[in-house]
Amino acid sequence: MTSQQKTPVNPLVVPFEAGSSPTPLRRLGHPEVLERWHAVDRTAHAPRIVAVPGEDGEDWTAAALVTARPHTAYLKIVDAIGDIPAAVAAVVAHARGRELAQVKWEGWTAGPEDAAAAGFAALSPPLARPEDVAGPAAGYVRWLHDSTVTEPPYYGQTTHFTCGAVTALVAQAHAGVLSWEEFDRRAELTLWRDATNFPACEPVGLGVAVRRAWPSSPVEVHLDVDRPVLLDHLSQSEQEWRAHLQRMSRTDAGRIGVPIAPHRLSTAAIRSAVGRREHVLLLVSLAGMQGFDVPHWVLCHGVVPGAVVVDDPWANAATGDTWVDAHLLPVADRSLDTMSVVSGFSGAVTIGRPQRSGAPSSRPADE
Repeated sequence: MTSQQKTPVNPLVVPFEAGSSPTPLRRLGHPEVLERWHAVDRTAHAPRIVAVPGEDGEDWTAAALVTARPHTAYLKIVDAIGDIPAAVAAVVAHARGRELAQVKWEGWTAGPEDAAAAGFAALSPPLARPEDVAGPAAGYVRWLHDSTVTEPPYYGQTTHFTCGAVTALVAQAHAGVLSWEEFDRRAELTLWRDATNFPACEPVGLGVAVRRAWPSSPVEVHLDVDRPVLLDHLSQSEQEWRAHLQRMSRTDAGRIGVPIAPHRLSTAAIRSAVGRREHVLLLVSLAGMQGFDVPHWVLCHGVVPGAVVVDDPWANAATGDTWVDAHLLPVADRSLDTMSVVSGFSGAVTIGRPQRSGAPSSRPADE
């Protein structure tokens, strides 16, 4: 039996402490890898070392640094050193023990052949990402269940405010309505310009902009309050004209046939929508995953046991978060339900499969 086929017995899992490395880890060498591990403060993503003890019980034969966004259902290998197949097998065993959905592996030092031998598939590289955000050129994923999740393109928003437009574009590229070649910064800013409430995209304006851009795609907005939203941080004078724009968006929605469901879209309903091959643009708070309560759009496009798979167009480089974390990201059902309450309300936009001209809608009633 080769080393990559072995299932480690009792892998050792210890906290990773910034600024120091355990002696057995230093003995494995690779100082350039350890330097990368300590280059950012990974504390917010619960960094751990998963090690394979040697026969003497003191030294390690292999080790991997693993992290993950809080309230998610995956582990990410930043790097593995020593007996790499054994280290990766230890991480997979650890993830299975925690009943997680997925293990990812950043491609800083991992190559496609090593990843494939360990059961990982290559992720498609990003179509775009901000120039000032570091990240590996490659990434890999291994699902720990039998479900199939098709991969959308990954596109990192190039501004702080275009997350809504990017999630809509990713949804349409995943559905085959938009070619990957057409998905660029011009498309990002063009859709944002039509959807923005300056600078944020609120649910109704985003739904209207999506329907205008793709008239054959059924669109429905879910918003459980009948008032302007995403304005509380602004002064009264700044709120007033943005509120007027939101009322205009509601008028536009009625004119072009975008229904506004006055209730929250539950996680069960998101699962049902994805099962119908629809895409859900979901407004979430980043408090759970990133530690600050900022509204943010993500795309829900897949489901696995116990989790909804999302694509997040933003990664927090300051914590070691990269596009590998944000892409094909499984979020536990209960956590997603909590994240979807933003400043006391919930908002989402569902995009259905394109319809032929004159074809009746087959959308069932919402759950």
